[in-house]
Amino acid sequence: MQLAKRFEKIPPYLFMQLRQKINKAKSEGKDVISLGVGDPDQPTPSVIIKELARAAKDPENHHYPTDEEKGMFSFRKAVSEWYDRKYGVSLDPASEILGLIGSKEGCHHFCLSVVNEGDYVLMTDPGYPAYRASILFAGGIPYSMPITAKNKYFPKYEDIPEDIARKAKGMFLCYPNNPTGAVGTIEFFNKTVEFAKSFDIAVCHDFPYGEIVFGGYKPVSFLSAEGAKNVGIELNSLSKPYNMTGWRIGMALGNKDLIAGLSKVKENTDSGIFNAVQFAGIKALNECDKHISKMLKIYKARRKLVVDMLNKHGWNYKPPKGTFYLWIPVPKSMTSIEFTNFLFDECCVVVAPGSAYGEHGEGYIRISVTVKEDRLLEAINRIDKALDKIK
Repeated sequence: MQLAKRFEKIPPYLFMQLRQKINKAKSEGKDVISLGVGDPDQPTPSVIIKELARAAKDPENHHYPTDEEKGMFSFRKAVSEWYDRKYGVSLDPASEILGLIGSKEGCHHFCLSVVNEGDYVLMTDPGYPAYRASILFAGGIPYSMPITAKNKYFPKYEDIPEDIARKAKGMFLCYPNNPTGAVGTIEFFNKTVEFAKSFDIAVCHDFPYGEIVFGGYKPVSFLSAEGAKNVGIELNSLSKPYNMTGWRIGMALGNKDLIAGLSKVKENTDSGIFNAVQFAGIKALNECDKHISKMLKIYKARRKLVVDMLNKHGWNYKPPKGTFYLWIPVPKSMTSIEFTNFLFDECCVVVAPGSAYGEHGEGYIRISVTVKEDRLLEAINRIDKALDKIK
């Protein structure tokens, strides 16, 4: 049986490849430690779990979800209040917020909502691989905007050829940035709004790491920029701040026409989020901010463990202000893939090669600190010994 030709354009998904590599090594009896995937290791707060259990026992929640693809109005209202409290952004829960089965589907539905065959979609390079796949599934053409340390990991809009900008229908951004950890500024988002208005480009700002920040940085929502709701949307999720990756609950927010477009895609794709999960999400948004502070202390301590080990070997590395990732330069004698393979072969530690995130990710690896302390310490000790071999 022959599958659709579109699959020929879709590159292998990085995290599936990592899982396959890990499973193969484990089947051979190797003790593998993965620092390659950003999946919080701590449990979901108990108050959220109790709310899920309560709501799941209610027969009223055993039917199709309330408001189906849009999300319960009470959930959207809680999101609206959360955004006002956290980011000073005012949103109408009726028309400017949409519940999502995790923010990842929002990337896909954004492209299906705005992209026609042959349209260009701008995306940062390095960038989350799912953006490229979503663009290709919609028949669009990905156009890479380099983000480098020299430019503080922001794209330079003035470097985009005018003919490409005029053909572009959409743009993906992500700050705090996966994979680099760079954080957004209101100045940059204002520039983005101005650029998007000039060329009629719909912006999709992916913001799932908004609460995972360090060094006194106050997170900035794209929607707080003047005119942002006229040109784009923001995607967010409960996965990272509340350790709910497996629960699959997120939201799209912003421009009401784009929200209506995503909603139309969803109503023809799925039947929404299980009501009990939405009730648990409301509990998280309303009562669990203290949990975020607790998690940030844990991640900060873990980051320091990795940074201290690297700097012992001469890296002189300063961690980024956002995400639970560390975007680390590889030794000059190796490529990203070579250094990734070296760490795996020498000490059974898995990291993500920077080149998997795009051409401009070459020369880096990404390490996640969402690993329990004992395993992280073991991984650090193994890497420490392995690095002695390449001095």
